[in-house]
Amino acid sequence: MTKSAKFLHLAALTAAAAIVIALGGQAAAQSARNCAPRDVVVERLATGYGETRQSVGLGANNAMVEVFASEETGSWTILITAPSGVSCLVASGQSFEEVAEALPAIGSDA
Repeated sequence: MTKSAKFLHLAALTAAAAIVIALGGQAAAQSARNCAPRDVVVERLATGYGETRQSVGLGANNAMVEVFASEETGSWTILITAPSGVSCLVASGQSFEEVAEALPAIGSDA
């Protein structure tokens, strides 16, 4: 994976962590539907959707933030795992693709 692709994945992970922090209480209310032990969630993503881990990072409060995706179907899922081992789905969608864009030149308006 190129340096710029890693940067984009890190940006996605940071955005996901920000969403989790912003939702705060709402995430706790939804935890019964969207959370389970990590091994159960990862198995479900693999068998049900053909998704594998594409990137990983460390978020707020030592939470692991992961992006899973299927190269075959284009489905993707963002998963947050607490240090306790409980994982919660925070976002999912379609049309995942890995990109490798160059950073804008220093001083550029882009």
